[in-house]
Amino acid sequence: MNLLALDTSTEYLSLALRFRGELHTREWHAQQKHAEMALPEIQRLLADAGATVADLNGIAVSIGPGSFTGLRIGCGIAQGLAFGLDIPTVGVNTLAALAADCAAPRVLAALDARMGELYVAGFERASDEWREMTASTVCKPEALPPLSGDGWVGVGTGFKVAGDAIAAHYGAQLASYANDVYPHARGVLALAEVEFKAGRGQPAERLELLYVRDKVALKTSERQRA
Repeated sequence: MNLLALDTSTEYLSLALRFRGELHTREWHAQQKHAEMALPEIQRLLADAGATVADLNGIAVSIGPGSFTGLRIGCGIAQGLAFGLDIPTVGVNTLAALAADCAAPRVLAALDARMGELYVAGFERASDEWREMTASTVCKPEALPPLSGDGWVGVGTGFKVAGDAIAAHYGAQLASYANDVYPHARGVLALAEVEFKAGRGQPAERLELLYVRDKVALKTSERQRA
């Protein structure tokens, strides 16, 4: 299948294309320019691979958790393209995509959720799929969910803002961590390919975002108390 994947969940924009068996990827520090950059860069990526949008058989997108605005932009682009082409879509958990882009068999994915909180989930590799062992959640570093067993590898920007606290909480369960890893469309594509091959692609209108939490910023009174 010829598949396009995109991730707009953080300040980075990334694309991944599987065309005629070959993998093509791009990434940029888009900051807040995802909306204006995404479509032109998709066109360039396709052109560089010798493809057009008409060659696509499916589109995958990171559905969260992550930046509320970024997620909505990515979902809107994926839906618009899929509607126009009449092709299926797959929504991929951002934390799962972060884990899928890591070589370790057990991954604790953690993203900086702002407001002193983290988006966290634990995943374990099972053949070419990933099982969510600790459900995606948002929490303070002092209220991290429990992990089962040892040999966990941590990845994500959550470790940049709270690496010491996370390491202290899990102790020997956490073998190592990398704090400069961002979600990438490459991981989104890896997970989506399994779904598409299994026939689990869905109509664009069924894409739903996974916000995990329901507020974007602290109130003034909450910032003052913090």
